[in-house]
Amino acid sequence: MIELEIDISGKKIVSSDLAWAYRIIPFNISDDEYQMYVDENLGDGQIQELEVIFGRKIILIPVACAAIEKALSKFYIREGSKPVSRTSLDSSHKEFLQLLLQDARALKSSDIHIEIYDSKARIRLRMDGKLVDRVQLNKSEYPALVNKVKIMAGLDISEKRLPQDGRIFFNKDGLKFDIRVSVLPTLYGEKIVLRLLGSSATSVDIENLGFSVLDLSRYKDAIKKTNGIVLISGPTGSGKTTTLYGTLKLLNRDTDNILTVEDPIEYTLEGVNQVQVKEDIGLTFSSALRSFLRQDPDIIMVGEIRDVETASLAIRAALTGHLVLSTIHTNSAWGTVSRLIDMDVPPFLLANTLNISVAQRLVRLLCPSCKERMPFVTSILPKTFTPEEVPQWHFSARGCNECFFTGYKGRKAIYEVIPVDSTVCDFITNNEKNVSEYFKAEGIKTLQMSAFDVLAQGQTSIEEIYSLLLNDQY
Repeated sequence: MIELEIDISGKKIVSSDLAWAYRIIPFNISDDEYQMYVDENLGDGQIQELEVIFGRKIILIPVACAAIEKALSKFYIREGSKPVSRTSLDSSHKEFLQLLLQDARALKSSDIHIEIYDSKARIRLRMDGKLVDRVQLNKSEYPALVNKVKIMAGLDISEKRLPQDGRIFFNKDGLKFDIRVSVLPTLYGEKIVLRLLGSSATSVDIENLGFSVLDLSRYKDAIKKTNGIVLISGPTGSGKTTTLYGTLKLLNRDTDNILTVEDPIEYTLEGVNQVQVKEDIGLTFSSALRSFLRQDPDIIMVGEIRDVETASLAIRAALTGHLVLSTIHTNSAWGTVSRLIDMDVPPFLLANTLNISVAQRLVRLLCPSCKERMPFVTSILPKTFTPEEVPQWHFSARGCNECFFTGYKGRKAIYEVIPVDSTVCDFITNNEKNVSEYFKAEGIKTLQMSAFDVLAQGQTSIEEIYSLLLNDQY
């Protein structure tokens, strides 16, 4: 599909209502004439109307309907469907930054990227894990926008040579959330990334995250224990923190003292004592964990086990009668065991403290409005992966206005859950490597199997899970 560009000055001349009504995109605006792309399905009769409206000669270039639809969704926000309801996202608007933040929050975006290049400037939103173009900026407007962000974040607007980090607390029209700000000097100017934080965890429900019935039952049994460690592994952005907060929401009782140390605090939860890591003053995961043990805790959540000291303290806390929840960067649930042993945690101590090991990933779900069904052929799978059952159909991403032409809408987590029973304890103590037969007999699904199940159910595409199917789990 052809990617249409817009003339920034033309966007100010052609309103959102006119663009959608006549299905036009201005791409070359001069004093004498306006050149615009137009939906090929519309006739030439509207040229006369547009010339009356704009008082200029109009030249229309027909393009495919899908290309126009995508460009309209990208450059103009319809009044009836936009999250920001008062006005279009026009960079010249005096409240543009506030509207952008509201828009990103309404779209459930995790990050806003404000960036400048040689010939253009743009704003992208990270939605469902992928960046999507949202606004094209005029380069002349870019410095003022950067300064507005810096002022809101309490940063030095005169410093343009060094990276800066700050924080914004957004509070407008009943909408409250924290924003972490990172400013980075690049070749053509300063790039800004805004991480949207501080949403309440009250809406996070462990039942709806993606656990199978069996895995959820095993997980709930593990977190009901009054001591031990619950570990969730996966790369950055795989939803580990959401799973942990769904767990804390379940465990949050007036009779228990819950302490967390995080970097950053991504959710807030009433009744939970949350500590933000501040490494510049010595408040690290390990130093906070040491203090926690003197705070009479029942449940401790450590945002991430990054080093040997934090791992040792977590084991110590579990041994002394506390339930410890944490995350770690490994590729599989069993890989977590090997990683901790490599961090000099004695295998017998790990075997006696680990309640359950969970690995997870986030998979984008196909947009229900535009996904396309096609016959399943095994040639679309990696040669190293053989499914137990082959489905009759699978679905692919297409793209429409509902999903910003990405083909995907929403995400779900897939899990690999290994409960630690007496047999697994022996495996850990002996640092056993050949465990796949036992796990298969126990009905423990690998991430590969869970990913393929989502494909077979028609919820995602082969492109989305292909890399997962390539990985050998054990």
